[in-house]
Amino acid sequence: MKISNAEFVMSNSDVAKCPKNNLPEYAFIGRSNVGKSSLINMLTGRKSLAKTSGRPGKTQLINHFIINKSWFLVDLPGYGYARVSKSSKKVFQKFITAYFSKRTQLVSAFVLIDCRHEPQKIDLEFMQWLGENQIPFSIVFTKADKLTKTQLPLNIESYTKEMLQYWEEMPNYFITSSSSGLGKDEVLQYIQEINQQVANS
Repeated sequence: MKISNAEFVMSNSDVAKCPKNNLPEYAFIGRSNVGKSSLINMLTGRKSLAKTSGRPGKTQLINHFIINKSWFLVDLPGYGYARVSKSSKKVFQKFITAYFSKRTQLVSAFVLIDCRHEPQKIDLEFMQWLGENQIPFSIVFTKADKLTKTQLPLNIESYTKEMLQYWEEMPNYFITSSSSGLGKDEVLQYIQEINQQVANS
C-alpha cells in the first residue's frame, strides 16, 4: 500500500463524537514514550502528522486521521505514565476502554512495545484485556535500530517466551524502526489485506 493522502480529522475524548461513517479503523496504542507518534509519521510518510514530543504522555485524546480517504488511523493516548495525575489516568482509562468496547468500526489494534525492554506487566495486562474482550490486535515492536543485530532476535525471543505463558500462540507481530523505515511495508501490507477482507465481507 502506498499512502498518497493522510489528513487529521478530529480529536476528542467522547467515543460518541468519533466519525460517523463506517470506514475501517486501526488503533495505535502503547505505553507513553514508546515511539507512537514517530511510528505514525513513518508509516504515513509525513514528518509531523502526529505530534512528537520529548515529554511522555503528550497524546491525551482520541485522534483520527483519514488515510487515502478510505480508512482511519487512530492515535490513542499512551498508558502507564507516572507523571499524569491519578484522576487524569482514570479519565484516559475510561475513554480508552469505551473506545475499544463501543467502536464497531475498529477492525484491529496495534499495541506498541519498545523492543529494548523486558516484558512489562502493564503491556501484558492490556493485551490480556484485549484478548478477553475479543479485540483483534497485533504487536508492533518499536525502536529496533537501538539494538544490535544479535540482541534484537534475543529480545523478541524473550518476549515470545513470556507471551506463551499466557497465550496459546504468539500474537501477530511486526518489528519496526521509525528512523530506518523498517517494518513500514509489512504493517501497511497487513492493513491493506484486512481492508480488502472488510470490503469483500
